Amino acid sequence: MSRISVRGFAVASATAVTTVGAVVGVASGNPVNGDNLETTAADATLLADIPVGEQAQVQVASLTQQADAQAAAADASARKSAEEAARVQAAKDAQAKKEAADEKAEREAEAKEAEERASRSAVRDASSFATQASYSVSEVQAMARQMIPGDQFQCFSNIVDHESSWNYRAQNPSSGAYGLVQALPGSKMSSAGADWQTNPATQIKWGLNYMNDRYGSPCGAWSFWQANHWY
Repeated sequence: MSRISVRGFAVASATAVTTVGAVVGVASGNPVNGDNLETTAADATLLADIPVGEQAQVQVASLTQQADAQAAAADASARKSAEEAARVQAAKDAQAKKEAADEKAEREAEAKEAEERASRSAVRDASSFATQASYSVSEVQAMARQMIPGDQFQCFSNIVDHESSWNYRAQNPSSGAYGLVQALPGSKMSSAGADWQTNPATQIKWGLNYMNDRYGSPCGAWSFWQANHWY
């Protein structure tokens, strides 16, 4: 019987010899370095030396190892792809959350601004009050409460308390500042009405417009006043 020429390839024999699996190399098509053929052959079990039935078992084992290696590589590649997909999705989710938060903040700011505009438009105008020869402090304060938005009245009141003690005819003899909010010069208040010297409602209107234009609101003006003792 002729021997199968596989010199230089070692196999794991199920019967007697345990060696490095060169049959695995044969089955996978990987050649053994020619310089090592003789050395390997000296200690190897030739495929022809293994019973025919066991040759098939060795070849099947080789193919199984190859399949396992390929499956492991495929699993690693799949894990890498899944990790990358997860990273990309996480970045998209974070961006979507940020955009949603920005949009919500913008909507809330717009709603607040609309509410403030509505609040200001709902207050009474100076022209809606009947003119009188004179006004008490309580009457002037009642006017202001109807002309100043509710959330701004206290700040407006704090400034008027310090500037004129609610005396609409108060005048600073040295500077010439005049009225509830001590406009300087007092004639500035003519932009709100020709009766600025005698009508507290006209003075309140001018003072509110001044605080809104210069500081954003009476409370903005009051914050500045507290820091500087003028506004």
